[in-house]
Formats: sequence, C-alpha cells, structure tokens
Amino acid sequence: MPKSLYVRSNYETNVTPQFRVLSQDQCESIYLGALEVLQHTGAEVNSPEALEIYRKGGCWVDGTRVRFPSHLVEWAVRTTPSRITIYDRNGKRSMYLEGQNIYYGPGPTNTFTLDPFTGERRRPRKQDAARAAIVVDGLPNIDYCEDNGTPMDVTPNLADVHAFQAMVTNTTKPIVHWGFGINQYQDIVDMASAVAGGLSELQRRPFLILYSESSPPLRHSSEAIDKAIFAAKNNLPCIYTPCVFAGGVAPATMAGSLVIAVADALVGIVAGQLVREGNSFIMGGLISTMDMSSTILAYGAAELSLLSAGLANVARYMGIPMFSTAGCGDSKVIDTQLAIEAAFSILVAGLSGANLIHDCNYMDNGNTGSLELMVMDDEIIGIVKRILRGIEVNDDTLAVDVIDHVGPGGHFLCEEHTVSRFRQEFWWPTVISRMRYDEWKMNGSKTLGQRVKEKTQRIIQEHRPEPLPQPILNQIQAVVDRAEAREAALRSKK
Repeated sequence: MPKSLYVRSNYETNVTPQFRVLSQDQCESIYLGALEVLQHTGAEVNSPEALEIYRKGGCWVDGTRVRFPSHLVEWAVRTTPSRITIYDRNGKRSMYLEGQNIYYGPGPTNTFTLDPFTGERRRPRKQDAARAAIVVDGLPNIDYCEDNGTPMDVTPNLADVHAFQAMVTNTTKPIVHWGFGINQYQDIVDMASAVAGGLSELQRRPFLILYSESSPPLRHSSEAIDKAIFAAKNNLPCIYTPCVFAGGVAPATMAGSLVIAVADALVGIVAGQLVREGNSFIMGGLISTMDMSSTILAYGAAELSLLSAGLANVARYMGIPMFSTAGCGDSKVIDTQLAIEAAFSILVAGLSGANLIHDCNYMDNGNTGSLELMVMDDEIIGIVKRILRGIEVNDDTLAVDVIDHVGPGGHFLCEEHTVSRFRQEFWWPTVISRMRYDEWKMNGSKTLGQRVKEKTQRIIQEHRPEPLPQPILNQIQAVVDRAEAREAALRSKK
C-alpha cells in the first residue's frame, strides 16, 4: 500500500513488549506508605553529621531517631533528577539513566570467586578485579564494571582502593564502586579525577557512580549515610540502597517489603538533597526473600524478580533512576539451575525497565562471584535486549513489494532486502550452539558450560583494554601509595 494512503487518528504504538507489576495506584499506595513510616516511625541514624543535617532541614530528631515530615521527603523526591548521563573513561556518553533504558553489569564485594582457569572456589585477589574489568571490557552486553569480589591479598582497609585501581586501568566502561569509609571514597574520587582531568571534569562527565548500602529495616550507620553526604558534597552520582529480604528484615508480604525498601532509600535521598539540591541519586538495590528452610537471602527466588520489578515501577512513579538485581542465582556451579535463575531474572529486570541492573556474576547465594556466569549472562542479555527491541513496523519492514516480487512458492534468501536487513533483525549467538548434530560432534560435543569457560579464558588471555597514559597511571599509583602510608601510620599508633 502506498505510504500516501496511510491516514491514522488516535494511533498508539508499543515499540517494545509491555510489562509492569504494579499499577500507578499501587505505586502511589506504596510511596505513601513509606512516607507514613518515615513520619510516624522514623529511622535510626548513627551519624552526627547526618543528624545535624536532618535537624536543620526540618526533621524531628530525638537522639538517633529521626522522623521525616512528609512535605520534606516529597520536596527531596521532586528535586532529585529524573535522568543521569554517565560517561565512559574517555569522556564519551555511555549510559542514559532515564525512563526505561536498561544497562547490565556485575556485582561487588562477594567473599569468594570461582577461578575461571582452575575451577577453584577461593578468596578474591586484586588480580581478580583486574580480570573482571578485562572481561567486562570485552563483553558487548555488559555495560559497566564492578569488582567481582573484595581483594584479600592487599591491605584489608584498602581493598576498595586497590579494587578501583585494578578496574580503572583495565576497562574504559563506567564503574560502580563502593568504599569502606570517607577516606577511601576520597582516594577513589582522587584516582577517578586523575583519569578525568580533575574533579570538575569528573563532575561534568562522571564515569564513576559511588555506592552505599543501608542496614534495613530503617537503620542507617554513619558509614552508609555519610557516603551519601560525601557524594552530594562532591556533586557525584550515588546509589543508596537497602538490602531487603522479606520475612527477615522486612514484612513477609511483598507490599510491606517494598515499603521498607522505599523508606530506607528515601532517607538517603533526603540527606543528599539537603546537602546539594539536585544532586544525582539512584535508588533500589537488592530485594528478595529469606528462604525459611536455610535462612539465606535467595538470589534465585521468583520473588527477587517480582519485588525488583515492583520497586522499579515505584521508582519510575517517583521519577528517580532505579538500581536493580538480575543475572544471579543460588546454584554452586555453572549448571542448568543457574542458567534458569539467571535467565528469568535478566528477562524480568529488562522488561521492568530498571536502569542499572547488577549482580550478573553472583552465584552461591551471592557469596561467590563468577566470570563464567558473567559471560553466560552476556549471552542471555543479548537475547533479552533483542526481545526488548521489539518489532519495527514501517513500509520497508512490511516488505509488501518484496513479497509481491518473490510471489507464491518462492524464497527470500537471495533478495537484496534480506541481505541488507538480516544482520539487524536477527540476534547472533556466541556461546549458544546452533550447529547440526554431526558438526557439533566434530567440534568436540561441547556443553554450554565448556563453551562459556573457553570464551572466558580467551577474553582474559587475548583481550587488550585500551591502556591509560603512563602519567595518569603514575598519579593513580601515587594515590594508592598515599593511602597505604595513611594506613601504616594508623597501625603504628595502635
């Protein structure tokens, strides 16, 4: 049909699959429930600086208990940006945290790692953070980097500083990173500033997102809330997230758990906005259930996906970018269970439109990080991203003229339309096998797990991330040396 004949009125287009867990009314109820909790029950805050900020901002402060007037919380939500642009190490725009844009990455601070060469489950080392960055850098569907484990072969109080050095020197992709305290945060920001060309350039084109985690229900240590304050003072984006599990540190009901998660996130939002109105903030985090038979926080639970998607709905209702969880599981090995758990959570997280989706390397209830799982997740994410791209419908893709040219009984294999479009339309696997049986046998009858292991090892051995100039490497090392000297001086005083 000629294009000139198309006349449409009140036409609605859904360009991607549609999915949501909560209605707008339900999101409003959860948000209002969180406001009621913060005003009536309040939260425990164990930071003198934060308590003073809240008092001056109009909160009711009774010892360490802070109660938040609803109008103040609503003001903080309104002043928090609804979009954040994150850059890569080279200053190029990389991630747009807005609307339903989705970006996947690994997680940090696990206490064990699965060695991709020996298969040993062992304590992480600094080299493992470097390996994680190399693998992130080499995977097309992993959008940002985290450390894949707290290094145990460095000065304990500086594991965060060493992990950042290992990452920033081995990937150009954005980095989400944590810190033990404000001193370490300063070290990390100083290294990032050296790469960016100064703090003002890092603020203008941030490739680093600082991460802090509260202690639900409704408890905020000085280590946690002071980091949110630090990020606001330095005008840098911050993730402030509770780790909520229903039946443990939150009610067993899904709605009650969401109320706790939102309320605890709002405590960080208010602090950040009182320090610097308009500072970039990302809410969300890990929200799942406590397995009542083992008392673990279940990373492979269906409720993790359900609650995370619900929290993403509430975050969008509030107009605040969302940090979510997916690509993880409870299995101890790279097996069918882990693939099932990872695939479902990656799909649901993508459908929910959560902006930053982390832990695409977590197995063993979050205790162990696996680069092989991240490589497998990269493949799953590729499938999900293709599904979420939807079906493009226009004159060219309808292909009416091509169908007429080929006619009944013909084929489209040699048509120019096919040649010019199939690479864009079709998703291409890298570790999933589509070989015919005989070809698969001739190639060693390898399982998915074997192909994933081989690809992981190949990236580590062969991928060469873009190096930083030597003067910048020297500045980064100087920051690490300064931190080591500070820790040595502290140890000598004890």
